[in-house]
Amino acid sequence: MNKKNSPYIGHNKKSLLKNPVEHIDITSFDARKIIDSMSKMSFTSRDTASAAKIFNEMLSDKECTIFLTLAGSTSAGGCMNLYKDLVKYNMIDAIVATGASIIDMDFFEALGFKHYQGSQFQDDTELRNNYIDRIYDTYIDEEELQKCDKTICDIANSLEPKAYTSREFIREIGKYLKSNAKKRDSLIETAYDNNVPIFCPAFTDSSAGFGLVMHQEQNPKKHLTIDSIREFRELTEIKLQSKQSGLLMVGGGVPKNFVQDTVVCAELLGKEVDMHKYAIQITVADTRDGACSSSTLKEASSWGKVDITKEQMVFAEATSVLPLIASDAFHRQNWKGRPKKEFSKIFKN
Repeated sequence: MNKKNSPYIGHNKKSLLKNPVEHIDITSFDARKIIDSMSKMSFTSRDTASAAKIFNEMLSDKECTIFLTLAGSTSAGGCMNLYKDLVKYNMIDAIVATGASIIDMDFFEALGFKHYQGSQFQDDTELRNNYIDRIYDTYIDEEELQKCDKTICDIANSLEPKAYTSREFIREIGKYLKSNAKKRDSLIETAYDNNVPIFCPAFTDSSAGFGLVMHQEQNPKKHLTIDSIREFRELTEIKLQSKQSGLLMVGGGVPKNFVQDTVVCAELLGKEVDMHKYAIQITVADTRDGACSSSTLKEASSWGKVDITKEQMVFAEATSVLPLIASDAFHRQNWKGRPKKEFSKIFKN
C-alpha cells in the first residue's frame, strides 16, 4: 500500500482511539444449534463441535478439575467477558495465563481503560508518535498502560516485602480492585470472589514486570519478589487434590506447558496421579517446528502429561470458535451441577 495515499495516515490520537473493543457476551446467544450442525460437517467445524462435546463432558464429570490456560491476545480482542463468565458460572476451577492476559488486558480495563478497534494497515511510526501500541488491529494507549505499570508498583509498595507467588500477588490485586476498580467484574475480581486461583508463570513478562521493577528500584533494600518455584508447587498441589482433570487451552506457550508439567512434577515428588483426562487446545500454531505452542496433545501423551482418549486440537483463531464452544456449554447448563472447588482456600494466602 502506498502510504502517501493511505487513509490511515494523518490521524491524531483521539481519532485513532474512538472505537472501543466490545467484549462478547456468551449468555446473550445460544450456540447449541450451531455446534450441533457443525458436528455433522468436516474440517475445523467438526473439530470445534468435538471440542465443545469434550468441554461438556468435563463439566458433567463432578470429579474433574478444569484448568483454563490463556496465551495470546484474545482478552484484548473481545473475549474478556467470556473468561469472566467461565469463572462466574463455575465452568473453570483454576487459570494459568500469560502476565499480559491478566495484567495488560484484564487489570488494565478494570482500571477504567479500554482497548480500541484499529487497523493492521495503520502506519506504525504514526502510532508510535501518538504513543499508541498495536496488537494486529487492536490499539492500546501507551500512556494508560504506563499508569497500569505504576498502579502495580503502588500495590507492591503497600504489601509486606517478601516472596509471593504470582497467584498470591494477583489475589492482592483482586483485593485492591474490590475497592478501587473503575470497571466491575473483571476476571481478576471475579476469580477473587469465587476463590479461583490465577497463576502467571512468566509474570514479569508483562506490565506487572515493569511495575515490580519500579517497586524494587524505589525499595532497594526491602522489596517483594516473585517465587516461581513455589508457584509450580502450588499448581501441582491442585493437580494432586484433583481426582480427574481437564484442560481448556487457548493458544500454547508457557501456560500450556506449565499446567501439563504438573503431572510430571507430581511423579517426581513420589505421588501417583493420572494424566490430564480431558484436553482441548485452540491454536493457529504449526506442528512441524517442534515448538511447545504447536505440540499436539497426542505428542504431550508421550511425555505422560495428557491422556489421548478425550483430546481435541482445534486449529483456528480462538476468537472465532471459542465463543461458540463457551456459549454451547453455558446453555447446556452442565455447570449447574458442578461442585465448586474453590482452590484458593487450600493456600494460606
